[in-house]
Amino acid sequence: MFRRLFIANRGEVAVRVARAARSLGISPICAVSEADRHAPWALAMDEVICLGPGNPERSYLRAEATVQAALQTGCAAVHPGWGFLAENARFAALCQQHGLTFIGPSPALIDSMGLKWPSKQAARAAGLTLIPGSEGLLRDVDEAIQVAARVGYPVMVKADAGGGGRGMRHCSNEEELRQGFAQASAEATAAFGNGDLFLEKCLENGRHIEVQILGDRWGNVLHLFERECSIQRKHQKLIEESPSPALNDQQRQDLGRAAAQAAAAMNYVGAGTIEFLMDAKTGNLHFMEMNTRLQVEHGISECVTGIDIVREQIRVSAGEKLETQQAEVSLQGHAIECRINAEDPNHDFRPTPGKLTQFQIPDNLGPGTVRVDTHVQQGDTIPPHYDSLMAKIIAHGKDRPEALETMRRALDGLQIEGVTSTTPLHQAVLISDEFQSGTYNTGSLPGWTPKR
Repeated sequence: MFRRLFIANRGEVAVRVARAARSLGISPICAVSEADRHAPWALAMDEVICLGPGNPERSYLRAEATVQAALQTGCAAVHPGWGFLAENARFAALCQQHGLTFIGPSPALIDSMGLKWPSKQAARAAGLTLIPGSEGLLRDVDEAIQVAARVGYPVMVKADAGGGGRGMRHCSNEEELRQGFAQASAEATAAFGNGDLFLEKCLENGRHIEVQILGDRWGNVLHLFERECSIQRKHQKLIEESPSPALNDQQRQDLGRAAAQAAAAMNYVGAGTIEFLMDAKTGNLHFMEMNTRLQVEHGISECVTGIDIVREQIRVSAGEKLETQQAEVSLQGHAIECRINAEDPNHDFRPTPGKLTQFQIPDNLGPGTVRVDTHVQQGDTIPPHYDSLMAKIIAHGKDRPEALETMRRALDGLQIEGVTSTTPLHQAVLISDEFQSGTYNTGSLPGWTPKR
C-alpha cells in the first residue's frame, strides 16, 4: 500500500479523498493554488504544495508541475478527483512515466472514452445499445441532414470532444440543423480544439440513469446499482437518487449486469460510471458515455451499498483485489443527494462567489440519516475561479418516502447567508408532484419557476 498520496484537486473532492486515504493509513498531500493556500480544508492536509495563482490554467491544470510536486513530496500515487486533470490521458501517462501510480484506469482507456464516438464504438463492441444516429463522425452538414431524415427529427448534433453541454445543439428541422451544425462545430473548435461532430436521435423527456462500476487488476468487476440523475440545469446535475424510481427490480439487475460486463470487456480498473438515456416511449436504455473517474454523486451509491468507493479506488490501484463480490452487494434503502451550489437559480444559475457569513446544517433530523460532504464552513470565502459546489447533502432512509422526508427537513433547516444558493430550487423540486411520484425526466425542473 502507498505511504503518501498526492491529491491533484481541491475542495470537497480533496477532503473526500483525504478521508479515504487516512482510513488506509496513507498520508494525504495536496496541491493548492494561491487562492486556496489558507483555506481550512487545505490546512487540514498533512502537507500542501502551491502550484500557482488562483486561475486553474496556471495551477490545478498544470500537468507537469503537478507531477513534479508529487515527486518532490515523496508520493507514490496521484488521485485526480473529478474535473481538472481527472480524465486527461496525457496526465495519466505522465504520472506513469515518472513512476507514479495514477488512481484510475489506463491512459489508453481514458483516451478511448474521452472522445464520445470512440467510446460509443467500444460500448457497442461490449454489447451495449446506442442511441440511433450517425454511424461515425459526420463529414459535413449534408451528411447530417441525410442521417436526420433516416432517424427522424428532433435530433442532437454533438461534439466528439464535448462536455458540459458545449458543442451540442438541439435541432427540430433541417433549417435548425444547418444552423446548429455550424454553431456546434465552431463552439467545439473554440472550446476543445476539435470541431468533429456526430448526430443522434433526440430522445425527448428521457431519464438520465447511470451505473456505478468498480474493477480491479484481477479481472473482477462489480456494479453498485444505478443512480437517477435527470434533474439537471444546462446539462449539469442538481439532484440524484439511488435506486432510480424508473426501474423495476428485473430492469435494475439487467442494467447493472450489462454495465459490469461491458466494463469487464474493457479490462476496466478503478471506479467508473456508465451513463444511459431511457427512452420515454419504449423504456429502452441507450448508452451515452462512460466517465473514467470518480463521480460527484458517488456518495449516494456508498449509502445504499455500504461500500466506500474511494477507498476501493485506492486499494485496486495498489494492486489489491476488490473486497466484495457481486453476490454480496445489495441495496440498503434509498438515498437522495442535493448539490448545494453558490448560484442564483432565479438568474440563469449565475455564480455567486463571496463570503459565507452563515453556513449551518441542522442535526437530529430523523427518521433517516443525513451525510454532508463539504469543504466550506462559516466565514469562508467562495472564490470565483472554480466550480460553485459548496456542499452535497445526502439523505438516506429505509425507503424513498423516508429519504425524501429527511431531505426536506435538512433543506428546511439549512442556513446559508452571504451568497445566494440553489437551496430554494431543491425545496421546490422535492415537493413537486412529479418528483414525489418519481415520474420526472430531463425535460424540466418540476415545481420550479424562476422569480425575476
